[in-house]
Amino acid sequence: MTTAPRRHRVAVLVRSGVMPLELGAVHQLFGVARDADGRRLYDVRTCAARPGPVRTDADFGLDVPHGLAALASADTVVVPASHELDESTDEATDRTPDEAPPREERLLAGVRPDARIASICTGAFVLARAGLLDGRRATTHWLSAERFRRAFPRVRLDPDVLFTQDGRIFTSAGEAAGIDLCLHLIRSDHGAAVANDVARRTVVPPFREGGQAQYVDVPVPEPAGEHTGGARAWALENLHEPLSLERLAHHAAMSTRTFTRRFRQEVGLSPGAWLAQQRLVRARDLLERTDLPVDAVARRAGFGTGASLRQHFARTLGVSPAGYRATFGPGTRHQKVTRPHPRVP
Repeated sequence: MTTAPRRHRVAVLVRSGVMPLELGAVHQLFGVARDADGRRLYDVRTCAARPGPVRTDADFGLDVPHGLAALASADTVVVPASHELDESTDEATDRTPDEAPPREERLLAGVRPDARIASICTGAFVLARAGLLDGRRATTHWLSAERFRRAFPRVRLDPDVLFTQDGRIFTSAGEAAGIDLCLHLIRSDHGAAVANDVARRTVVPPFREGGQAQYVDVPVPEPAGEHTGGARAWALENLHEPLSLERLAHHAAMSTRTFTRRFRQEVGLSPGAWLAQQRLVRARDLLERTDLPVDAVARRAGFGTGASLRQHFARTLGVSPAGYRATFGPGTRHQKVTRPHPRVP
């Protein structure tokens, strides 16, 4: 008899004033992930400095069953936001180097060195105070970006993206971006089919376009009647064709300058970066679901040649298309957790 593989352990570190939506999303998304035999793929546990009651920012509290042992034994640690704690203290740069960090940050010192650590929204402040983001690329909610930048100048803050990965450290923007990040981790662990099933079960998009720049409040009103959604939908149906900026702009009935400006406002990426991203998603899907030769995958995804596809895979995923298929192609169970992570723009 074969024994079922050990579930990936996810520990969610909650603090006073935790955001309930973020905590619930982590449990929901990882909790419904199943393998081909219907077995759960993750074991999700909520932990705190001390087991017991923890206040949320809503009109109800939590009874947290686990303490530090769950955090120390986790494969992935997720830190949701607590706005009142994350942004209520003076900038970390005001502390002397020998001052002890706040208790929550000391807890992270016990996380296994090979474990993933992820933050949602202003949970990035916790990771930064613990020194885990020094020299790394990270993001947080756009409303908190300037404060974060002042407090942690050694962090390479990118406030325009939905989430980032730098080594084993992941950060995400607002609450909804935490959903994007969880789906990305599931996709990285077990493949697109599992992540898409989780997305369908929770009725959320499996892959959201662009970054959080499209949600930033700007004083200039949006021009009525002009948008790039139709051009993007058309592009996704025609990824196999050469898609120049001029063709996209023509399909949207705009000048290239107006189209480029509107596209970046709506999506948070340039048209070229978005196209490369979507073509990579298409290629990964074809490699996972079909036995098409690499050259055929490259043509269907719009890369033209197998050599071009291999270049994009090497630069973005650090693996060849053939190596990717050997691990995640048809017939595999996606049980490994070492799936290559794309370098999120």
